[in-house]
Amino acid sequence: METDSAISPDKLLALYPALGSLNHDQISALCQPEASLNIPEGTELFTERQACRGLPLLISGTIKVVKNTAFGREMLLYRVEPGGSCVITSSCLLGHTAYTARGIAETPLRMLILPSAQFEQLIAGNAPFRDFVFHLLANRIAELMLLVEEVAFHRLDQRLAKLLLNKPEPIQATHQALADELGSVREIVSRLLKGFAAQGLVSLGRERISLLDREGLKQLAGVGHTV
Repeated sequence: METDSAISPDKLLALYPALGSLNHDQISALCQPEASLNIPEGTELFTERQACRGLPLLISGTIKVVKNTAFGREMLLYRVEPGGSCVITSSCLLGHTAYTARGIAETPLRMLILPSAQFEQLIAGNAPFRDFVFHLLANRIAELMLLVEEVAFHRLDQRLAKLLLNKPEPIQATHQALADELGSVREIVSRLLKGFAAQGLVSLGRERISLLDREGLKQLAGVGHTV
């Protein structure tokens, strides 16, 4: 992780308006060059059972948060984008507990870290910041409940069809990457994709998938015309 030039307060507040209630000195301290981190793609930001030292404030890039399964696979829980934050980190800071998942830089990142002591002060005495954190928690819990429902009650072919429908076309992804998002294995996903291709639903290329029959995929996914 390398530091870089300071992030401007205006840019920080545009992404995180809840910090607007901080005073000038607090914002300036948060935006100092030594507080700004440039993190390469693929870097592990935190791992299970690791102590949490602060809340990431993402300026650019994407973080993926994953959970390891008992069979050595990964399941994608959610992504963090600029202006958002990691709710597992928030829950660890609120509960003084260790991480229960892993965070990985999916792309090169630029970010700040709000120290845990300042996080606690803001939660205790700053209503806009507290509302921001609890709003994120509520939204992410709702998303995770949908994920649990999909994993528990939907067939893998339905989940794969839905995943494909929600990606921008043409889909640039390896079979392994799709398997990781679904918490499955590459061989099963490859077999399902070949079946989709045989039915005329998709066309497969090297790390590229084109959707040929969106209506057919919608029927398979069980989403009707809602996607």
